[in-house]
Amino acid sequence: MDEYITIKLDGNLPILATAIHNGHYLSKKLAQRFALSESDQLREEDPFTWIWTGITENRIVAHRSRFEFDLNRPPEKAVYMLPADAWGLQVWRNKPSPKMVAESLRRYAEIYQNFHVTIKELVKRFGALVVFDLHSYNHRRNGPDAPPEDTSLNPEINIGTGTMDRVYWGSLVDSFMADLQGVDFLGRHLDVRENIKFKGGYFPKWIHDNFNKSVCCLSIEVKKFFMDEWTGEPDHSMINTIGKALKSTVPGVLEELSKRKRNP
Repeated sequence: MDEYITIKLDGNLPILATAIHNGHYLSKKLAQRFALSESDQLREEDPFTWIWTGITENRIVAHRSRFEFDLNRPPEKAVYMLPADAWGLQVWRNKPSPKMVAESLRRYAEIYQNFHVTIKELVKRFGALVVFDLHSYNHRRNGPDAPPEDTSLNPEINIGTGTMDRVYWGSLVDSFMADLQGVDFLGRHLDVRENIKFKGGYFPKWIHDNFNKSVCCLSIEVKKFFMDEWTGEPDHSMINTIGKALKSTVPGVLEELSKRKRNP
């Protein structure tokens, strides 16, 4: 396993699942300067999202923490230096040296080169591709004993489509959301909405800028109702149920993608 990222391309379907904020590890040099407790660090990461990449055999999972470099931000903002960069958190006891920052950005650039090679290879293989860009987000920022944030502004699953050509990919997005909303989720339906909490970060923007109408990246942010975001304790049954719900959307996504390939 690569210490920064794992890329597997064993699938025979034009679906790629990514978990670019799954990572938790920091380089030794940066860890020595790091100010956050492990629990505070974990709270801002997306643990367990790697599990959902199991919806396909084509997957990318990051292993380094977003606090080393954030793959969902542009290069100039990828290394958090000030509290304003990181939800008001004091990330560093001693800020990384320019040399350390340069090394982080070099790794960031290498990973994006790998992203380009990977996606280009899949597009060449299949003609077109859908990326499930998997994330999670906090909704109890006021503390473990405080009420959760307003559900009207915090759907269980937020689909970010702000970086894509929404007109071109419209029916695929609509199909995906309808299937996800329609699945029997423990006897109820999931609250799935579009662009309420997030509209998509740099990673989907980069995909759509570079691959235009050959790749649709669905930015999927799952509210952390599947875990205790303050202790980090997961509900594995809920995690697996969410994974099954995501996988149930694949047939509809493939059908819509095939229409794009027939009528580009």
